[in-house]
Amino acid sequence: MSDIKLYKSPDTAIPPNTLAWNMYGPGIENIGVEGKPEAFPIPEPDSDQLLVRVDAVGLCFSDVKLIKQGGTHPKLYNRDLKQEPTRLGHEATFTIMKVGEKLRDRYQPGQRFAIQPDIYVGGKSTAYGYTIPGGLTQYHLIGSEIFNTDRGADYLIPVDQQFGYAEAALTEPWACVFGAYTQRRRLEPKSGGTMWILGAPGLGETYQFSRGLEHPQTIVLTDVPSSLLGLIKEKTAGRNVNLVIRDGIGPAAFPALSAEITGGLGFDDIVVLNPRSAEDVSEAAKLITRRGTFNLIGQQPLDGKPLIDVGRIHYDYTAYVGNPGPDIGASYGEARNRADLRAAGTAVFVGAGGPMGQMHVQRAIEMNEAGPDCIIATDVNTERLSALEQTLSPLARKAGKKLITFNPSEETISLCDFVMKQTKNAGADDVIVSVPIGAVMAEAAEFMKPDGMLVLFAGVPNGTFAPLDLSQVYLGNAQYTGTSGSRIEDQQAVVAKTLSGEVSPAQAVAAIGGMNAAVEGVQAMMEGRFPGKIVIFPQMDFPLTPLDQLDRVLPDVARYMNPGPVWTREAETALIEERWQA
Repeated sequence: MSDIKLYKSPDTAIPPNTLAWNMYGPGIENIGVEGKPEAFPIPEPDSDQLLVRVDAVGLCFSDVKLIKQGGTHPKLYNRDLKQEPTRLGHEATFTIMKVGEKLRDRYQPGQRFAIQPDIYVGGKSTAYGYTIPGGLTQYHLIGSEIFNTDRGADYLIPVDQQFGYAEAALTEPWACVFGAYTQRRRLEPKSGGTMWILGAPGLGETYQFSRGLEHPQTIVLTDVPSSLLGLIKEKTAGRNVNLVIRDGIGPAAFPALSAEITGGLGFDDIVVLNPRSAEDVSEAAKLITRRGTFNLIGQQPLDGKPLIDVGRIHYDYTAYVGNPGPDIGASYGEARNRADLRAAGTAVFVGAGGPMGQMHVQRAIEMNEAGPDCIIATDVNTERLSALEQTLSPLARKAGKKLITFNPSEETISLCDFVMKQTKNAGADDVIVSVPIGAVMAEAAEFMKPDGMLVLFAGVPNGTFAPLDLSQVYLGNAQYTGTSGSRIEDQQAVVAKTLSGEVSPAQAVAAIGGMNAAVEGVQAMMEGRFPGKIVIFPQMDFPLTPLDQLDRVLPDVARYMNPGPVWTREAETALIEERWQA
């Protein structure tokens, strides 16, 4: 039996070799060698490096794209993995074991950290677990790739000693969940950017522009009222703004205009006055650049639903804002564009049975009075939905929340009709979609209130178009948002909320395994075998085991779990004391 104090001690002996699951090409068969991890000598750190022991790694479904694509994955930049392998495991936590001489004023053995994997160097993504080999190893070095970054600081997040190892690793996926409710869209015209204001021939309305005109450097005007042209000239006088007038062009000419003005990169901001044609709006919306805003000003609904690139809402943070007018500037800013769930409202979680979906539901429950009163969790997987209900219902009752589960594949009523019935035909305040299917995203928007929010948490490829009712953006203040990944600030917030007891990351654990079970864990994750997160403990060897079967494999560990079953720090301590060999 091992001593947990010895495990946490900086004086713990370091073995001569480390096991590692290197990845040598696309396909799960190229992880490790013949289905097993390899042993490598543990190197000494250079003066500007740290030697770290990996304590826990969460497995993430976003790795599936990397497994399928191998070196052609966007974050690997056509790398030859046979010559320069990478390693999965971006949800990692580790302990510093040795410190290079130049870093001894900042770090010391025994310190614990989680890592924020979304690392940028020279404006280029060099993500941990992708470009930088990740945590599916027992020991590895970290150095300049973590420290010399665009952030001007490292991407390590200190973790208090009282943290469990699993919950420390899971602060990263939890940061993605919390990040989905922080404002990531740009809600003001871009400073120094290019704005296109698209009107219509004969448009006679008188518009105002209370904010925003101080930002763009180039303003392109198409069929705008003469009064608005005069206002823009007045407000931009003395700024040397480039005004371009291109009247009388239709949707077929929109791409040529973008090519002429932006070199095909797209407009930073597009304003559409009195929008009436869904087709015109669809074509114009294709021309906003990454983090661009699309501002609709009108009092009449469109003649249909524009086809909108829902992949770009998720990955490119394209923002759709608007208001009835006449003030174009009133669309901008935080006041009209919320990002978080509505207090005392009804929130629907589509794909709630998956690991990330369950985490979204848990967050909504743990928001207490700041969050929704009624939570509808829907999934087509009966087993996952049952696990969610078993695990989170006690939490919901304690918080005074109404948790309703619904499986549309087992009911005669559609999800849309079910939600409308539950809300007395008002619709949901918020709909969060964790299913990467464009048609599902479009359907989810159907049962949203006119001023509701649709959060596209799951990513579909850019170029995936779905019909969205953009009329409600300017008539009802509907929100369409999406986020990809997390920022270090999001992860730091999760660490703080965990310490304060506001969030319980380990609640998401569904299965655990030792180092040799890692690839089986990856396969199980890809198959959706478990309803929550799989956590690998690299320093130990035991089979991949769902928590509801742990009493058969590790009964002396299982007895320390909470009902649910729910992973605890006490269970983790028992696991280390039973399975770790000093």
